[in-house]
Amino acid sequence: MTDPIQPPAGGTPPPPPPPPPPGGQQPAPQGPPPPRPGESVPQGGLDPTQVFASPPPPPPPPQDGQQQQDQGPPPPPAGQLPSDEELKAKGYDDEDIRILKEVGNYRFGSASTGLTNDHIVVPAHPETQFDEQNFLTLLRGSISLTRDEKWRIIQAIPKLSQFQIDELQKILDEEKRKFSELSPKHLLQLKKLEEKHSEDWNDLRSITVQQGAREEEQQQAEDIRKQLGL
Repeated sequence: MTDPIQPPAGGTPPPPPPPPPPGGQQPAPQGPPPPRPGESVPQGGLDPTQVFASPPPPPPPPQDGQQQQDQGPPPPPAGQLPSDEELKAKGYDDEDIRILKEVGNYRFGSASTGLTNDHIVVPAHPETQFDEQNFLTLLRGSISLTRDEKWRIIQAIPKLSQFQIDELQKILDEEKRKFSELSPKHLLQLKKLEEKHSEDWNDLRSITVQQGAREEEQQQAEDIRKQLGL
């Protein structure tokens, strides 16, 4: 897991845990390194225990004096800001107001609104039912998961139960809500993290396109060999 952000007084959501393996089995303590985007995945999907290269760490405890710093209302809606006096009357301090003016219309989630799920292929999952596009949208918006972890979660979908899919979506949705409720003091850091993860998502899309092109070339070559009797 990367890109940690200091939690507010109420605590940010912990990074999404790896989906529990089928049958309640514990992840193997050692084994081959998990595959990376573009590498081959076993037929039938990636084993859920390989989603994370290492177990997600617990969220760090609040630091001394942090509780007072993080108290405050969530950012106001994007658009024309009220006057400083009006903002202060609503509970925003000088630091909140300064950052709100600096980030403009940015609010958590807005940096990824221009992204799409095009070319991200969800493997067949006959045992589960869910909105694939909504799932991908929640996944791409996560700033707690790395690029590789997001890709491996997608590859593990065929081996996840309905309960695991539902719980993962709840965790991702809760993460989105919690970060949206942080005080304006966090907006600059959130913007930076979101922009980095947006680049990672576009990188995943490019890797998927390249992998598809390679597989198509290999299939065409195999067809030609068969036609020639080789």
